[in-house]
Amino acid sequence: MKKELLLKGFEVELFTGLPSGKHVGVSSAVAKDLPGFVNEPDHRNLEYITAPIRQYQLIKQALLLPRRRLRDWLSVKELTILPGSTLSLGDSKKFERSDPLNPYHDLIEASYGTKVVTTSIHINFGIEDLSRLFSALRLVRCEAALFLSLSASSPFLDGVVTGAHSQRWLQFPLTPKKVPLFLSHSHYVDWVKEHLSSGLMWNERHLWTSVRPNGPNRPHELNRLELRICDCITDCSLLLAITALLELRLLSLFENVNELDPIKASRLSGVELEDLSDMNDCAAARNSLDATLSSWRDGKPISCRDWISQLLEDVMPLAHELDMVPLLEPIQSVLVQGNQAMKWLNRCSMGESVEDVVRNSIVEMEVEENATIKAEAILG
Repeated sequence: MKKELLLKGFEVELFTGLPSGKHVGVSSAVAKDLPGFVNEPDHRNLEYITAPIRQYQLIKQALLLPRRRLRDWLSVKELTILPGSTLSLGDSKKFERSDPLNPYHDLIEASYGTKVVTTSIHINFGIEDLSRLFSALRLVRCEAALFLSLSASSPFLDGVVTGAHSQRWLQFPLTPKKVPLFLSHSHYVDWVKEHLSSGLMWNERHLWTSVRPNGPNRPHELNRLELRICDCITDCSLLLAITALLELRLLSLFENVNELDPIKASRLSGVELEDLSDMNDCAAARNSLDATLSSWRDGKPISCRDWISQLLEDVMPLAHELDMVPLLEPIQSVLVQGNQAMKWLNRCSMGESVEDVVRNSIVEMEVEENATIKAEAILG
């Protein structure tokens, strides 16, 4: 009998603007007119959330139907969806409030400014067994850099090349600055209570890190893992591939905890693993697939591409068993051709301006989206 797949849900953040690439904030109006869309503190980006789904064949529809409704709404105002995870052609010096009367937004603007004006994809996996959940959190924390590298799509800010592949991750204010590799649910509960009492966290959601536990009543009631590190992924096939790779990794962990839970299988201490993971995340943000990372097993250097290839090899038997091999194919393409940020930087190196790269990518994104909708008969 086949293993049961996990429930999967996505939090999708997007920028809106003109076909020229100029950011135009409309999130308050969108949230008012379109069910399922919500405001971010700066109105240049917005978010929608998909319901939990197990079957991969249903995920594209869940992702693309809200995007299509948003495009239809934007087109009336001669606006569109902008690719990328930072204000590529925007103005990062000015915070544009979506709700000037919201006191929580006051706090966000005063504390972080436009560092938080980014877009990303958060991938949630349903895991109700708390022992499994915290093992999964430890493994994903130690391998999160790989998923950032596959998704990196923010090499620009304010119309210039930043020198990073994920400017978003380098600028986003990770909070609190030091987060442990949680050893158990009770460790997490005690840590959250301590940081709420000290004021380092404003509320239970104010844990902005690469991966975190989530649930209906944090920190006490938890039922899912939330990967937060990925840049915005507009290619649905690649998003499904990244999701499938991570799910296969999690299912493998549940079958072999002693070999895949870093606390049990690493030669490094918990504190060393925390530092290693944070350094890997920064290295991936700077150079993504070209980065040299450190293995959580022994701290030895390993190229990001080699590590991802190794992961693919490790999960392939299970992928065959679950008929998931075709889902993984886009990852091989990224390893060979580069991620979105690398492709954009290559076009800049060939003489295209940042403005031209962004404008052309806006068109390419919509063409790709329409082709996917047609191929999947999503609207039929």
